[in-house]
Amino acid sequence: MFELGNTAFVLVDVQGKLASVMHEREALYRNLKILLRGMLALRVPLIWMEQIPEKMGPTIPELTAHLDDHTPIPKACFSCCGNDAFLQALKASGARQVVMAGIETHVCIYQTARDLLDLGFEVEVVADAVSSRFKANRDIALQKIAGLGAGITSAESMLFELMRTSEHPAFRDILKIVK
Repeated sequence: MFELGNTAFVLVDVQGKLASVMHEREALYRNLKILLRGMLALRVPLIWMEQIPEKMGPTIPELTAHLDDHTPIPKACFSCCGNDAFLQALKASGARQVVMAGIETHVCIYQTARDLLDLGFEVEVVADAVSSRFKANRDIALQKIAGLGAGITSAESMLFELMRTSEHPAFRDILKIVK
């Protein structure tokens, strides 16, 4: 089980025009927003990544509206683990469990999950908060990720797993977020 205090949330490359052509874009945006707001309410350390933002554009405003206190880490590599600033932020978080969401599932999500597993982290990919331009690429990537040993979850499942109980101080906030 994933635990508060041992978990970091990695938001990967939900940027510009590429984000707008994702399979089931509206559902993706809704679930990303639920997950992001929930993780912030639970005070889970956030690592926010952007793929060559000068070319790909900024993270979508639906998410940046909730990221005032955070700064994205730019990258050129597909795997976040190829970026020193990412690795430093992950180390600083103290987490050994990583929750991942973003785009594209078959490229940056897959390669990052693979590399995190190789580094000894537990990984959960939030299936309803990741996408690719084509459904087949997303589905194949989720199968490959699961085959490597990562967990596959949903936004709501992860938030409730982290809280564990309705007595958690953020429970009411999370209920408002998911409704």
